[in-house]
Amino acid sequence: MKFKNFPIYRIEWVTSSFLIGTALLSLTVVPWFLWTQFHLAADAANKVHGWAFIWALFVFYYYATGFGITLGYHRLFSHISFKAKWPVKLFVLLFGAASFENSALDWSADHRIHHKHVDEDEDPYDISKGFFYAHIGWLLFRLKPKPPVTNVKDLEADPLVMWQHRYVQWIGAFVGFVMPAALGYAYASLMGYANPGMTALAAFLIAGLLRTVVVQQGTFCINSLCHMIGRQPYSTDHSARDSGAVALLTFGEGYHNYHHEFQHDYRNGVKPWQFDPTKWIIWTLSKVGMTEDLRRVPDSRIMAAELKEKSRTLGRDIDSLAARLDVRSRELKAKTIAAAHELAKELALRAEVLKEAATTKAEVAHETMVELRGLLNQAASHLETLRRADAGSAA
Repeated sequence: MKFKNFPIYRIEWVTSSFLIGTALLSLTVVPWFLWTQFHLAADAANKVHGWAFIWALFVFYYYATGFGITLGYHRLFSHISFKAKWPVKLFVLLFGAASFENSALDWSADHRIHHKHVDEDEDPYDISKGFFYAHIGWLLFRLKPKPPVTNVKDLEADPLVMWQHRYVQWIGAFVGFVMPAALGYAYASLMGYANPGMTALAAFLIAGLLRTVVVQQGTFCINSLCHMIGRQPYSTDHSARDSGAVALLTFGEGYHNYHHEFQHDYRNGVKPWQFDPTKWIIWTLSKVGMTEDLRRVPDSRIMAAELKEKSRTLGRDIDSLAARLDVRSRELKAKTIAAAHELAKELALRAEVLKEAATTKAEVAHETMVELRGLLNQAASHLETLRRADAGSAA
């Protein structure tokens, strides 16, 4: 992107000042404060006491505001992947506001546009405009005037959502900054510490300021890193990718390739071993009657997507690897290459059968699913065989 002639009026001054200001303070004031506190004498007048409580408060707020975004703003309000009772809604709206990522209404409106126009010019955080723009630039300035919000009529009919939308800045400031400081002060007073104000200041800086920046950067990584780095087992028709590393930072949101293919599934990490605590909490809440109507994509439809994508990429990957082999290695691996191409055709056929079964809601036998999983493993084995041959040829 070229910024030489960038129009100043496109800058979002309030948002830019907040995001840049909090980030700078977290990188400067917070480390300086921790450093000076570490070197203060134990009996110093401005020594902070109660660090265990302060860091526990940071952890609580990190998870509460993080789940406010992942469970609330994203899976509940943006995609309606489940229904929730009002206590759950109120919790995620309060702590979602404390993440300072705008109101649930505005967040969901942008996110629905993102899914409708992913990788297109209308995509609010279009990765084709670069990492910086997708990560945070789209919040700092608007390349185009913001279109009218017309895609969240369902949320506009929700009184709790509209209450939060009207007062989101006040709610965010109180829950995200005032409450941590107040809790720090109350704890220090209860414990009889000499200077409760310093504990309140530490709680504000750690559980308020620093936590806000950490949670925001995690969310921003979904829009940037998860459209650049990772695997695409379900579709290469868009830039979204699965990243287990990002999932660890974002409460399970990193499985983005799956999510873009099946956006209304309440799960992002669909495999049993994938880290998705947001999914686990939604499921657990359903067992105590706080959530309901959890939407799940049938296993057959998921498998159909995997088979289809593997059939599309297997032949291309095999040809690419084979082209790098020397003549002798290519002759030795001719059977593997031919078998891989035949397997790609079979995967495509089986994908169509599964897709039809999912459309008609026909039951697919467990044995069939196991067999199909074996075909995917066989495809991976063919690729690994040629990769080893390629490595041996290069050596």
